[in-house]
Amino acid sequence: MKVKMRIPKLAASAVLLALLPLAGPMTQAAPDKSSTVSTSLFNEVYEEVRANYVEPVTDKQLVEGAIKGMLSSLDPHSSYMDAKEYREMMVQTRGEFGGLGMQVTMENGLVKVVSPIDDTPAAHAGMKPGDLILAIDDVPVADMSLSDAVERLRGPVGTNVTLTVRRQGVDAFQVKLIRADIKVDPVKSRLVGGTIGYVRVTSFSERSSGALAEAVKALRTQSDNKLAGIVLDLRNNPGGLLDQAVAVANEFVDSGGIVSIKGRQPQDNRRYDAQPGRDLVPGLPVVVLINGGSASASEIVAGALQDDHRAVLLGTRSFGKGSVQTVLPVKESGGAIRLTTALYFTPSGRSIQAKGIEPDVVVEPAKIEKVEVATRREADLRGALPNTGPAGGTGPAAKPAPGPTSEAPAPGAAATPAPRAPNVPPGTTPVAMPESLALDANTIGSDQDYQLVRAVDLLRGVTLFKTLAVQ
Repeated sequence: MKVKMRIPKLAASAVLLALLPLAGPMTQAAPDKSSTVSTSLFNEVYEEVRANYVEPVTDKQLVEGAIKGMLSSLDPHSSYMDAKEYREMMVQTRGEFGGLGMQVTMENGLVKVVSPIDDTPAAHAGMKPGDLILAIDDVPVADMSLSDAVERLRGPVGTNVTLTVRRQGVDAFQVKLIRADIKVDPVKSRLVGGTIGYVRVTSFSERSSGALAEAVKALRTQSDNKLAGIVLDLRNNPGGLLDQAVAVANEFVDSGGIVSIKGRQPQDNRRYDAQPGRDLVPGLPVVVLINGGSASASEIVAGALQDDHRAVLLGTRSFGKGSVQTVLPVKESGGAIRLTTALYFTPSGRSIQAKGIEPDVVVEPAKIEKVEVATRREADLRGALPNTGPAGGTGPAAKPAPGPTSEAPAPGAAATPAPRAPNVPPGTTPVAMPESLALDANTIGSDQDYQLVRAVDLLRGVTLFKTLAVQ
């Protein structure tokens, strides 16, 4: 008996980009003369499996399995989602979901961590960009699809999952995590030194652009409208919605391109340009922080601000995901497919696929620790003359007022690598962390964050230079 395959109609849905789906228009493939042969081959294998497999299998199992295999053979980001997985994906783009809090992809048959999300079990357990997951609860991932692995990583809130992890340069180790209800706050902000605004965008969900605008408005109020610059932190941001990436980039540029998308057919090509009057901080210098966990939508924003000469990029090379996926609902099953349909390009025409964005200033991650140094000064010497000048007093020399770079490490301070394997739960194997992956989730945005301190110093230097130029 020949199996008649009915191809369900597809309709375009969410436009996403990340290691969640990335967005782009669908294209129609040209007729393939070998399609008849391919269909015949599929039918033959299908019937053999259906009739002779050791246990009975349903048509649904075989068809969905064939679809998953077909899509996963194309690239790491094309996949089939059943109805449950599709619903979970749509919830995740709204910034609320259950699980461990990390974005993953497939690499050479293993699950690779692209980025842990701030304030989630994965971040608190010390998971790092580039970690390879070898097994989930002692079940090897080598024979799993990405969707199968993700389903195993998820589970009821409060339950445990044990991951076997391989990290560059160290032996495999295990880490136990407790699943949680993940509610991602897409934007965090604070004022540094009274005049520098620090804004961290952790993901590009539906609320990111609006939350960014609110954060900048609050920073202006906190600084009494004396903001001297903005640090936009996109480190460990795995991406999200395309329209939010465009909107966030537009919050800093008033003109020029943001991103272009190019597919197989000319009609699929699109270009997104900045809309005038949207810059939240016109005239103020901006530094963007990126690293190997900055992927997809983050790279669109960073590439746009770099090409439009709106910001200085500081940190390390980004992840390099420049492909576009379209999410297409499948009516018959209630699920969806996400299919790579195009590549995206920065305003200057660069494709960052597999290359990433190179920062303008390379700064490796490190943690600042003050080193106590016993230093004798003039005022400590016996019989030292007192300072009686206009700015002095009658006693020991007064402490100098903080200068423009008072947030930088004091003399004797040292920038040292972050602590090894921070916050790994008890009972797990402690491992040495490669310095290239030493960004501690608990250090990000703090006064010990060396990359942030360098960014703040850069902005203060620019501000001081402008002030001197005017005088």
